Amino acid sequence: MTTTTLAVLVPLLPFLGAAAGLLLGRIAPGFVRPLAVLPSLAALALAAVVAVRQGGHAAIDSATELTPTGSVPVELALHIDGFAALVAVLVAFVATCVQIYSTGYLRDDPRYPSYAALVSLFTSAMFLVVYSGDLIVLLVGWEVMGICSYFLVGHYWETPEARAASIKAFLVTKLGDVPFLIGLFALATDAGSFRITEVLSTVASGGLHHPTLIALLLLAGVAGKSAQFPLHTWLPDAMAGPTPVSALIHAATMVAAGVYFVARLLPVFEASSAAMVVLAVMAAVTMAGSGLAALAQDDIKRVLAYSTIGQLGYMTGALAVGDRGAAVFHLLSHGAFKALLFLAAGVIIHASGTNSLAAMSRMGNLRARVPDAFWTMTVALLALAAIPPFSGFFSKESVLGAAEHAATGDTEHIPGAAGWIVLAAGLLAALLTAAYATRLWLLAFHGRGVEAPDHGRQPVAMNAVLWVLAVPSLALGGLAYRVLPGWFDGHDLTPTLTTSVLGTGVALVGGIVTYGAWRHTPALAARAPMGAVAAHPEGDAGLVEAEAIASHTPAYGDVASAPDPADPGRLLLGPLHRHAASGFHLDAVYAALFVRPVLAAASLVRFLDREVVDTYVRGAGTLPRLLGAAVRRAQTGNLQTYVSALLAGTVVLTVAVLLVATGA
Repeated sequence: MTTTTLAVLVPLLPFLGAAAGLLLGRIAPGFVRPLAVLPSLAALALAAVVAVRQGGHAAIDSATELTPTGSVPVELALHIDGFAALVAVLVAFVATCVQIYSTGYLRDDPRYPSYAALVSLFTSAMFLVVYSGDLIVLLVGWEVMGICSYFLVGHYWETPEARAASIKAFLVTKLGDVPFLIGLFALATDAGSFRITEVLSTVASGGLHHPTLIALLLLAGVAGKSAQFPLHTWLPDAMAGPTPVSALIHAATMVAAGVYFVARLLPVFEASSAAMVVLAVMAAVTMAGSGLAALAQDDIKRVLAYSTIGQLGYMTGALAVGDRGAAVFHLLSHGAFKALLFLAAGVIIHASGTNSLAAMSRMGNLRARVPDAFWTMTVALLALAAIPPFSGFFSKESVLGAAEHAATGDTEHIPGAAGWIVLAAGLLAALLTAAYATRLWLLAFHGRGVEAPDHGRQPVAMNAVLWVLAVPSLALGGLAYRVLPGWFDGHDLTPTLTTSVLGTGVALVGGIVTYGAWRHTPALAARAPMGAVAAHPEGDAGLVEAEAIASHTPAYGDVASAPDPADPGRLLLGPLHRHAASGFHLDAVYAALFVRPVLAAASLVRFLDREVVDTYVRGAGTLPRLLGAAVRRAQTGNLQTYVSALLAGTVVLTVAVLLVATGA
């Protein structure tokens, strides 16, 4: 087969698997799991073949007109360069791991067929975004992911938290998608085409007439999709969905789409210095704010959610200094270790049979209970903290190195201010990342809480996936920074001495200080026994997970829900802890600025509709109603009355005629 044919099959296979899974879910449930795993596995093999054939050389382009529009044409187009080829492999790899893991994690879930089909459709949509060479076709995949995330986050729709989280995720991302759509049309109007190659040619020739406006409109959509400040608030609440869904969203699909979009169209953003500074500020605020918030969370999945927001900030920071190679390098590295972190957290939750262990302050004696999760999560946390030689070190240092070059004026067309902003925020984020990674490891595996009841060993599929993901988390960075430059426009990804020393140094400081704070905090008082939440009657630990995870605090009574004095985050943050734990009250700010005014306006409209418009409508019907009542009274059914009225009328008419005739 040609490379183009193979590339078309990559998104098509998961799509067909999703359709078949939905059709056969009730008729032949035994086929659901193979239809979930095999299409993703086949797509992984095909994506790897496409990547090998592309080989980091000239981009593979192919297009056919979808439909005549009368103006700017819409085409089914492929544009596969080195970035697209490798990101597609990441998406397929993580999606396959998630599907295999889910066969064990959700083995007793009655809605597993629809879940697996939606995961396959989610994967297919991301492939469409990665391979598409036409912005409208890319937008289709972009929006399908939004719909899939709505259903997957709300998988446990029995719980109000899951329903609220799914609606919030959908609405916040749509808030960014509206200006994003306008920006796409403005971009196509200036370029005369939706084809990415034509758009980039127009930018290179200086034909973009409104670069700042277009870039800022597009950034609004990117901020929503990739959970960047100020549209990041949906992602922590999305933890109400099943843990494998969190791994998929955070590692390789939805939140990665925004970063990948900017990387693919980076020259459009570089055409505006103002847009690059805005991107740098957005990245800096995201990195710093999410690091502080992660250090204050007690729920293990919310820590990882804020961690994702911060790591995406690193990627957008690399893009802000004009190095898309460093951004995509960190995207690839982060995809592996973040998927591992979430799936290991899922093993911890599954092992307890409830979500009680999602509260890190209540964990106890887990190292021996879940050895596979302990060792693999340790690897992933070291990668997250960017400790050499783990993968996160090399990819994060490539971002800091790019920021250093931009700050010193070595990067053409990039404002020096953007470089300094990203570099300072990146170093601060490195300190905070190591601090909350160390805190998570200490509380999760060396916690002083009460041990949960043992619910037995986890399914082999779940533990096997953890070890598979541990390999790239450990080895990807050291190999990739030597190989990837040929795939990434030739940009050097070798760590620089200055940023390596600074980044690793502040990370070690963050880890050591957190460990010291943990050692010097008082021991926990006696707590209510863990495992107080009963298992779901259908045996699915995931549903119980959703019930407590979205509420942010376990329902164990006053003693168990009291603040944990052994939490080093509380000591390190001091009075800032309360604000960081609530995400710096951004939801309250948005409620005051947007939600309440909209509700007030809706109440006013309802009042006007009921009291004004309805009053006029009722008044308009009053006169005909009175006239009808009068006529109805005249219809007595008595013949004598009718004859009397007829005679009286005749007399009146006769008199009137005579008077008129006499007067004439």
